Amino acid sequence: MNANTKIFRMPFSQVYPFYIAKAEKKGRSRAEVDQIICWLTGYNAQALQQQLDNQTDFEHFFSGAPRINPDASKITGVVCGIRVEEIGDKLMQQIRYLDKMVDELAKGRPMEKILRK
Repeated sequence: MNANTKIFRMPFSQVYPFYIAKAEKKGRSRAEVDQIICWLTGYNAQALQQQLDNQTDFEHFFSGAPRINPDASKITGVVCGIRVEEIGDKLMQQIRYLDKMVDELAKGRPMEKILRK
């Protein structure tokens, strides 16, 4: 099993608390993290909570998303030393988009910029 496969099979709910902690450590909120996730995936708050409660893995979290935001392609930059816009695997790219957006939140970037408005 390669590293990508391990990440894809990991429950989203295992990583979610780390997104929250990263944001809160920098004075941002869980609500802002949820807003980013919902913007990217098209889930509403109730559907997001259902995914967390069901221990949905990353692969099914993204494949089952109502609608990946078409503006997600505007997310650029480096996460873990890799440019997100150059990632060939679509699922890995979506995971890294989310990582990048949470990084931007933690760095104090305004929400309208994070959401590519």
